[in-house]
Order: sequence, then structure tokens, then C-alpha cells
Amino acid sequence: MWKIVVGFLAFAAVALFVLSKGGDIDMSGEKHGIETSPAAAPASGASAVK
Repeated sequence: MWKIVVGFLAFAAVALFVLSKGGDIDMSGEKHGIETSPAAAPASGASAVK
């Protein structure tokens, strides 16, 4: 049983180290509302032109 706990703690430590070295990682989940992709920008600009 103690080996499982030690293995989990080692895996969690490695995962946190990799995530901290990865740069700007967004862990906040799905985004709803304003689209941030470049493909969405021309669509919003084209609808404003009449």
C-alpha cells in the first residue's frame, strides 16, 4: 500500500514540475463567449460591413 502512495506522490511531483516549466498553461477549463481564435476575427469584421 505504501508503494502506491509513494508512486502517486512521485508522479504528482513530476507532473507539477513539467507543468510549471511548460510556460503559459491555462488550466481554467472551457471558454464560452468571446472567441479568441484568428479564424473568428474575419467573420465578426465581415458582419459589421453592410
